Amino acid sequence: MATPSRFLEAPQWLRALVRAHETGLAALAALIGALGGLVVALMSAMVGAMHAVLFNLEWGQRLSSQFWIDPVRALLVPSLGGLLLGLAFLALARWRPGREVDPIEANALYGGRMSFRGSVIVALQTVWSSGVGASVGLEAGYTQLASGLGASIGRAFHLRRADQRVLVGCGAAAAISGTFGAPLAGAFYAFELVIGGYTPASLMPVGVAAVTGYFVAHAFEPLSLGVVAGRVGDVLGHDLAVAALLGLLAALFGIGIMRVVAWCEALLARTGLWAPLRPALGGLAVGLLALLTPQVMSSGHGALHFAGMTAYPLALIAFVMALKTVASIISLGTGFRGGLFFATLFLGALGGHLFAAGFDLLWPGLNLDPNVYAIIGMSALSASVIGGPLTMSFIALESTGNLWLTTAVLVAVIISTQLTREWFGYSFATWRLHLRGETIRSAADVGWLRDLTVERLMRRDVGTVDAGTPLVEFREKFPLGSKTQVVVVDAEGRYLGLAVVAEAHSPDVTAFRLDSLLHCRNVVLHPEMNIRDAMVVFEGAEAESLAVVEAEGHHVVGTLTEAHAVRRYAEESEQRRREAVGEI
Repeated sequence: MATPSRFLEAPQWLRALVRAHETGLAALAALIGALGGLVVALMSAMVGAMHAVLFNLEWGQRLSSQFWIDPVRALLVPSLGGLLLGLAFLALARWRPGREVDPIEANALYGGRMSFRGSVIVALQTVWSSGVGASVGLEAGYTQLASGLGASIGRAFHLRRADQRVLVGCGAAAAISGTFGAPLAGAFYAFELVIGGYTPASLMPVGVAAVTGYFVAHAFEPLSLGVVAGRVGDVLGHDLAVAALLGLLAALFGIGIMRVVAWCEALLARTGLWAPLRPALGGLAVGLLALLTPQVMSSGHGALHFAGMTAYPLALIAFVMALKTVASIISLGTGFRGGLFFATLFLGALGGHLFAAGFDLLWPGLNLDPNVYAIIGMSALSASVIGGPLTMSFIALESTGNLWLTTAVLVAVIISTQLTREWFGYSFATWRLHLRGETIRSAADVGWLRDLTVERLMRRDVGTVDAGTPLVEFREKFPLGSKTQVVVVDAEGRYLGLAVVAEAHSPDVTAFRLDSLLHCRNVVLHPEMNIRDAMVVFEGAEAESLAVVEAEGHHVVGTLTEAHAVRRYAEESEQRRREAVGEI
């Protein structure tokens, strides 16, 4: 049973009703969807208010859609805002040491358990970062807070692990759906990136949350959200082949962005610069870039309205793309809170336009439509960095309504995603988790594997024998059939190896002492190992049973057989599968 939430607790009769009926879970999903839509509207309004006050904009204007801003504000606001954010990080580290868990990590490792208070903190940090002009995406804050609300509601209803993970996905689906005006994209964002897979049992709640989030968010901001594309021309057969090439280039560019962000973080860490000065320095750098073009600032939501992009000179498009790339890398690398979703959509659109123009120079007869390749590039680059090929395909479909264009987009995102997986192996979210020491590459539920430790599986009633025991005495104490193996220890109780009873009784054995017949002298299990690590040790040692030994002191605490480990692994896997498809 899940641990009750400290903030809310549903009545027992209501919990039983929800757990017994799938429609009850759908009702919770609708609630989470509505809350997710409100989160998007509220956070967007907060950032808009900060932009209006700090950058002297008219209410409703987007910072990243401006052609000019006051140079003094462009320099002071991001740098001082970064300094304040850095000081807040220091104060927060004393109050809440460690880091907050994001939706992907929560579903992969913790069965959908997230801290609501921590989610609020992350959302406010994201609002502040974007509000002072840092080139970061708001989607990280949207999904964090909406998923945190879903996780809290799931805990209040004591939901099963699989249902708890689904509600975390419902929050993310509502947030992305409301952000981009794309319910299908929001639903598949949840399936691909937050839940880690699609099952019939998860379709209804995630779909309900995505649709509800869309309507609620757009009830507050019906015109300013979403991707606005210009008119696109016909998509022909050769566009599919050209889209595949654009997908390859997008994968290379996306991998480069992710690696350079990590390199920037590592470089600043090695300099020993006082932590609060890092975002301040990053904010100053972004402000200097904004003197050249304000489109590098904030999330880039305003810049996503690129209907008139094809009218820009190619040199200006290339210039803006280069500056926005640098600004995004600096902002994330120096410690501002946010994501790359919005930035990669904008950069991909610019890159797609440049690609079409460049291709026409090399092959003039094709006459590639720049608007078509802006959409393809937008989706391909985001698929490389964020992951979720179907998510990006549905964003393109719901933005344009063009099925043939979506076919070309699908080709590009498949190429981009597959090459990124093969050449790099991570999305931006899982790459940052990898840098912190985690090994997950998706939101697939592997937390139960970590919970299934050797300590939980081992037998504690282990018999031991001293290594100096004469062989005759050993045979008397352990006759044939009494045991298969016996753990051998030294005079101080430290592990030395395993003695095979049948081998000790063999007439061919002429040894006098037991210590000359030991196996697996240097191969042991430790209590904190998970079952996957244990299976690797069993396979390498080609042993049926191994001793479990403390890492310090080398004293034996139990034994574990390979057969028992395999059986328990199969039982747990089957239970998770049945929970996921709604059989139990």
